[in-house]
Amino acid sequence: MKIFHSINEFVSTKKTILTLGTFDGVHFGHKTILNKLTQNTNHGDYESVVLTFFPHPRMVLQEKSAIKLLNTIDEKIELLADLAIENLVIHPFDTAFSKLTAEEFVRDVLVQRFNIQKIIIGYDHRFGSNRTADIHDLIRYGKQYNFEVEQITAQEIDAISISSTKIRTAILEGNLDLANAYLEYPYPLTGLVVKGKQLGRTIGFPTANIQIPEDFKLIPKNGVYVVQSHIGNEIVYGMMNIGTNPTVGGEKQSIEVHFFDFDKDLYHQVVKISVLHRLRSEQKFQNIDFLKAQLIKDEYEARAYCATYPSLHKNKRSY
Repeated sequence: MKIFHSINEFVSTKKTILTLGTFDGVHFGHKTILNKLTQNTNHGDYESVVLTFFPHPRMVLQEKSAIKLLNTIDEKIELLADLAIENLVIHPFDTAFSKLTAEEFVRDVLVQRFNIQKIIIGYDHRFGSNRTADIHDLIRYGKQYNFEVEQITAQEIDAISISSTKIRTAILEGNLDLANAYLEYPYPLTGLVVKGKQLGRTIGFPTANIQIPEDFKLIPKNGVYVVQSHIGNEIVYGMMNIGTNPTVGGEKQSIEVHFFDFDKDLYHQVVKISVLHRLRSEQKFQNIDFLKAQLIKDEYEARAYCATYPSLHKNKRSY
C-alpha cells in the first residue's frame, strides 16, 4: 500500500476508484465498503484509493472538541494495509480545506488530482463549504465530469454508525470482549515506554509504563486487563493496569504493563499493546501485601486466559 500525506503528493497514470471517510476503528462495517472498493478495480484497470483526513474534521471545526478516536494514524495505516488497498491518502484537514466549495472539491480534488472513474460514498454524505452539497449534487457532478457514483445504502451506513457507537461504549465500560468482536481484532494501545515510580519491581511485578502521546486516543475504563504484544520477534503476554494506583496514593491515571516471562529493557521504545480481555476493576487495598496477593491471583487468571487465547481466536488478527 502506497501512503501519501497530502492530496498534492498523489500521482497515478490510471483512473481511480475512491472512497473517503474517517474509517475510525476500521471495523467489520467499514470493511464492507473497503471490499467494494478493491472489487471495483477491474483486475488492475483502475487503482483503489482511500482518502482520509487528519486531524479529524471535528477537531478543527468544533471548538474544544472532546472527540476520542479508536485509532491513531499509525494504527489505522497498519489496519488498512491488510485490506489490499493500493493507495492511502491522509490529507491534513484545516480551515482552508474546509472552505472549498462543493464544485471546487469535485473538480480540483476528485477529478484533477485523483482522476476518478468512480466514487463509493454514503447516501448521507455531505461535502463542500459548510457541508452544503449532498449525494444528489455529487451524482450531478458525476454526470458533468464523467465519473460514476455508487451509494452505500442506508442500512450499511446505519450498521457502521451503530457498530462504532457500540465499540466506543464497550471500551469505555471495559467490555473488551464485545469491542474486539465488533472490531474483529484486539483493541490496540500504542505508546512510549517511560520511567515510572518502579514500585512494581519491589513486589515482584515490574511494569512498563506506557505513555500514549495522542490525547484523542480512547482509553479503556480503569481496571486490570489481559494483553498481548509483539516485541521484536517475540509474542509476549501480560497484564495491564489502567488507573491511578490508589493503594500507593496515586492520583494521575497511568497505563502499566507487567509482561510474563520477559525481562528486557524497553525504556524509550514504542510498544504496541493488544488489549484482549478485562479481569477486574481497579481497587484500593489495605496495604501492599494485599495488593501483591491480588496481583498473584490476577497473573494466574491472566495466564490461564492466554493459554486458551490462540484457540479461541484462530481467525482473529492480533494487532
